[in-house]
Amino acid sequence: MSVLPLVFTSGWASGINAYAVVLLLGIFGRTGLTDEVPASLQRTDVLIVVGVLFLCEVAADKIPYVDSVWDTVHTVIRPVSGAVVGALLAGQSGSLSDIAAGAIGGSTALASHFVKAGTRMAVNTSPEPFSNIALSIAEDLGVAGIVTFAMFHPEAAAIIVAVLLAAGLAVLVFLWTRIRRFLRRRAQRREDKRLAAGEREAAARAAVPPR
Repeated sequence: MSVLPLVFTSGWASGINAYAVVLLLGIFGRTGLTDEVPASLQRTDVLIVVGVLFLCEVAADKIPYVDSVWDTVHTVIRPVSGAVVGALLAGQSGSLSDIAAGAIGGSTALASHFVKAGTRMAVNTSPEPFSNIALSIAEDLGVAGIVTFAMFHPEAAAIIVAVLLAAGLAVLVFLWTRIRRFLRRRAQRREDKRLAAGEREAAARAAVPPR
């Protein structure tokens, strides 16, 4: 079960930026930093493709509403990537079933993806773009830092990821509760204005004497 913390951590990171995870793991394997990375993730063509896709994500992830479209497209890609990476890591170590590792990596990636996508949709309600940029940079640095830390301290990294995932889900629920409350209030204000306008129009018609 020694590979389980790395599978869990890579799954969480894949839900945020799957291309960065594959790119980092491939580089770590190519440079000999770790023996946990399978050869399939170290191939030059794989690193080139994910490197280009990573740059595309870096750009798209910092533009309001474009980031949400990008997240929607990756609703399937990120969990699948987390599952594949988890299965490959398990197959490399032989200490965990490939199916179990794929399920753990995919489900964790799906959970963190929903946190990321939901938080971005909430942030997009803000009129200024700087919060998107700051959040995107924090996500990029967080993924890079956690994946690198997991190479040396997988158990500690898994604990940190579990805390971040739980906190992210809690924040997401809080944000959406506030947003739904705001939308209901705005809809109620619009309805009140519409009714008030109708009453004024009716009063104006009543004030006009019949001919």
